[in-house]
Amino acid sequence: MSTRAMKTGTSRFRLSRPRKGLRRGGAAAAAAVVAAVMTAGALAPPAAVAATRPDAVQQGLNALVRGGQPAALASVQDAGGRARTYTAGVGDLATGAKVPRDGQVRIGSNTKTFTAVVVLQLVGEGRIDLDGWVDTYLPGVVRGKGLDGGKITVRQLLQHTSGIPDYGADISDEEMLHRYFEPRDLVDVALKHGAEFEPGKKWSYSNTNYVLAGLIVQKVTGRPLAEEIDRRIVRRIGLRHTYFPGQGDRGIREAHPKGYHRMKKGEPLRDVTRLDPSAGWAAGQMISTNSDLNRFFGELIGGDRLLREAQRKQMRTTVPIAGTEFHYGLGLMKRPLSCGGFYWGHGGDITGYETRGGVTDDGRAANVAVTSIPTEAEAVKGVTGVVDTALCG
Repeated sequence: MSTRAMKTGTSRFRLSRPRKGLRRGGAAAAAAVVAAVMTAGALAPPAAVAATRPDAVQQGLNALVRGGQPAALASVQDAGGRARTYTAGVGDLATGAKVPRDGQVRIGSNTKTFTAVVVLQLVGEGRIDLDGWVDTYLPGVVRGKGLDGGKITVRQLLQHTSGIPDYGADISDEEMLHRYFEPRDLVDVALKHGAEFEPGKKWSYSNTNYVLAGLIVQKVTGRPLAEEIDRRIVRRIGLRHTYFPGQGDRGIREAHPKGYHRMKKGEPLRDVTRLDPSAGWAAGQMISTNSDLNRFFGELIGGDRLLREAQRKQMRTTVPIAGTEFHYGLGLMKRPLSCGGFYWGHGGDITGYETRGGVTDDGRAANVAVTSIPTEAEAVKGVTGVVDTALCG
């Protein structure tokens, strides 16, 4: 979601950001269709075994469906490594098909964390200077009213303190579905607007920051960003259901619930499962599952296969997000828990899907996905509420 959209309460293009109020479009009530189809929680691995009665997480997913979500999915892991997966609702409103357990979904701005990890790996290899100027890697690319890549650092891109405006509000729903965007197209859209503030002086979420970070990765490595993410992260830690869709790849490869969106107020939900995700690119293009996201964030916080200790420390050095209880590091968010403590993650919205979740320092993990973007305040709180329930249970 764009910064300008957040201020006006409207948004056409959504990847993810902390939200403080209502949002237009996305999910709406389809409860009469979907509330009757609920699936109990199950243990996994080694095999899915139906629970005899819903637990608190299952009840939370059921409530999301009663509130209008076509489907809700979750994967929860305790500190001992025992995992449980859940589903509720229907995977296809037209056919009433079941929700595939741990199905693939578009993960939106969780992609930012993958991009940030690759940048930080390159920092650890001495190929990128975190406090180096953007112009060092992309000379002359960031220029505009109050914008100068010679005064903005790589760190400020990753932490959303650059002042570079977001391009999201300028991309319509129909463009999101059908149009292919080159990364430089997205940057050009953003640079039509002036700087939001002087670099380093404030925090403001901007998808443009991560498109630029992705371009830096490509410039430094000489390889496509998707290949670097696959080689450095996906294959390294065994994310078997996670990938970066290629050019023209509009579908979702494995079993998945369909994604839905209300294009205009008062219109019925529309199947938007097939879309061109290029408007997200390094900021929001990837596809994954809840369990893969748990593995990724778990390894990032508690493992040593992705980042060296110095870069892990940099990633977890946060700034407060004004008006919220959240803090933002380098592609990583810190959120409080109702039971005390906090968890690390990101979250993501993209037309048709929303994902929320993360991991605690002691190894608890939870990710929740729904198949339309919540728009009402209570529905927005509902998704993060299930994450809180899972991590505090």
